Amino acid sequence: MTSDKYYIPYLIPAAILTLALAIRLPVIMRFWRIDPNVRSLGGLLLLGSAVFYFGRPKTLALLNSSTGVSNFAAPLVYSLLTLFCASCLVMVIHWRGGDPRRVRRTIWTIWSVYASVVAGLWVTFAFADVPVERLRDLDTYYANTPWMREHILLYLGAHTAACLITATVIRSWLREVTGWLRAGLVFLVFGFVLNLAYDAVKLIAVVARWTGHDLDWLSTYVAPPIASVCALFVAVGFILPHAGQAAQVLWTDYRQYRSLAPFVRELDGLDTGSLRLPRRTPLSRRLVQRRTLISDGLLRLQPYMDPGVRGRALAEALARDEAPDRAAATADAVAVVVAVRSLRRGVPPVAGAVAGPGAVDGAGAGPGGVPAREAAGVPVPGSAGGPDLVAVARALRRSAVVGSFRERS
Repeated sequence: MTSDKYYIPYLIPAAILTLALAIRLPVIMRFWRIDPNVRSLGGLLLLGSAVFYFGRPKTLALLNSSTGVSNFAAPLVYSLLTLFCASCLVMVIHWRGGDPRRVRRTIWTIWSVYASVVAGLWVTFAFADVPVERLRDLDTYYANTPWMREHILLYLGAHTAACLITATVIRSWLREVTGWLRAGLVFLVFGFVLNLAYDAVKLIAVVARWTGHDLDWLSTYVAPPIASVCALFVAVGFILPHAGQAAQVLWTDYRQYRSLAPFVRELDGLDTGSLRLPRRTPLSRRLVQRRTLISDGLLRLQPYMDPGVRGRALAEALARDEAPDRAAATADAVAVVVAVRSLRRGVPPVAGAVAGPGAVDGAGAGPGGVPAREAAGVPVPGSAGGPDLVAVARALRRSAVVGSFRERS
């Protein structure tokens, strides 16, 4: 019985690739028919997992015994590995994009070539004489056997070509991309370079057999750990652009959601008509709901927005050497604080109150009809895209000017 320690180089990458497939499965199922990138990624992760699950010595023995053919698992695993190589090439082609007809033609060529390799693997195995089952050293044990020699060289050659082409294409592409995609490509370059090291170790052991030397330990003990490390790099490389971007969006939404909390607390108790969402609601929807609640609150406060209060707050913030954008957010926050307290105390609406979201969107008028921020020499951030709610929320929590107006009001 093979020792359990020999399963580790196979189980770890298989588990990681399976986990990656499980994480991406909802997206894969949703966009399988319309997005070729999703199809390529799904096929790549599935084939990569299958290579390591079927490559375990225990699984090889089970396949051989269930079919009654010695070493039947060899062409099966090598076929999966060959198709995985083709999937890597196809994925990179999809990522690069370009003329759709050229992309389709290139992908068709890749699949045709590697389908021919798979057919060649089964033909050479059918002609080979391999009566002795070898679970861990088949390549070197049958290195001098007719047809099996060609079988081994065929899969190693296809694997080497795919890794070399993929590494070269990705390396030349690194200068053109940034962010998470670039980080993923860096991992892929390392992964495919290590794959070339795996092929080199295997070939050295096979050639040594041809010349009458014994370097079987390279193929038996060195190659499997290299393959495991390769799989880790490749898996991270293909997953990182998707997972990293999703994590960044989630983190950005979380930070904005947390940052807007002071604004929500300030408006607490106002009748905004917003519905409360269940706790399990996705963060993106909760963020939209929180922004909607704030916008509804600002509409409710419109009649109580006092341009004079905002102007005084703006002047005080600038006198405290606040940056113009920060001073504008501080003035907006003060206007909101005063308007909320006026509404709660039953104070009549302000004559000439700001129309629209009020001072918060920079529309408050100064002398001569000039917007209040511009009248004070302050730019109007967000005048075209709406108020900076996060900046106002930050001012509500931190600004000394806001605290001063709270005490005075």
